Amino acid sequence: MTLALVKTAIELGLISSITVLALFLSYSMLNVCDLSTDGCFTLGASVGAVVAIAGYPYLSIIAAMTAGVLSGFITAFLQTKMGVDSLLAGIVVNTALYSVNIAIMGGASLLNMNKTVTVFTMAENALSGSSLADLSKLLIILIAVAIVCLFQRSFLKTKIGLAIRATGNNPDMVRSSSINPVMTTIVGLCVANAFTGLSGCLMAQYQKSVNIDIGTGMVTIALASLLIGNVFCLHRSIPVRIVGTLLGSVIFRFVYTVALRLKMPAYMLKLISSVIVILAISGPYLKSRLPLMLRSLKHKKGGAMDE
Repeated sequence: MTLALVKTAIELGLISSITVLALFLSYSMLNVCDLSTDGCFTLGASVGAVVAIAGYPYLSIIAAMTAGVLSGFITAFLQTKMGVDSLLAGIVVNTALYSVNIAIMGGASLLNMNKTVTVFTMAENALSGSSLADLSKLLIILIAVAIVCLFQRSFLKTKIGLAIRATGNNPDMVRSSSINPVMTTIVGLCVANAFTGLSGCLMAQYQKSVNIDIGTGMVTIALASLLIGNVFCLHRSIPVRIVGTLLGSVIFRFVYTVALRLKMPAYMLKLISSVIVILAISGPYLKSRLPLMLRSLKHKKGGAMDE
């Protein structure tokens, strides 16, 4: 694997890690599996692209995050005020966002940003001629990831952040403590989807294009990365678990890169993502069942020998 491929894998892994951090907040902390992630990622990408094409690269980031907040609010509103199951709410919003994203992109399924000024081209021009010119994209991504990590670490220590964590652990206890779980769910999903929108915006500007399918499978990729990170940092402090999610995202992207280098068909990568998620989720259960399975196998062998 060449150095350029390693660098690209790290960059893409770090961009995706912002979506992984979103799932860390919604799935791990709030205990809500938000299936609107795919559509929200594309929403952030399309909104960010349209605003950047209009000539406002920095404003595109704010616009994408705002769009993500709106998506998260609608998903949370359906769950908490309309009585829609959380999984179904995510599916409904994800489906609706497909039409919304097409409308934002002016009825097209692809936006070309080759001639668009982005935060990455601005950084590249600013560092032109310096020793950091080749690392301009990586620096921008690292800054964005560092800001998100610091914000999430600080946010989860605030009163509302602690309430979100408590809601995920025991919503009945939260109600008895005079904390409104509706409010914590709405705030949690709004913040999480803001991260997802930011991730989509950065991915669009990094790739210099937006396809309507740019976010397809993103929830599976993010969940797989999150579960890989949990292998290293499951029962540790929040800062360590946040670092674990970043590590999981980069590792997962390296798996993708190696698979492509081995000439595996691109359409098989989604299957790999699904298999990783299945193994990561079922792993603890299978591990707990292993002693019983071994005893059962030993007992059957003993019975066969007696016969």
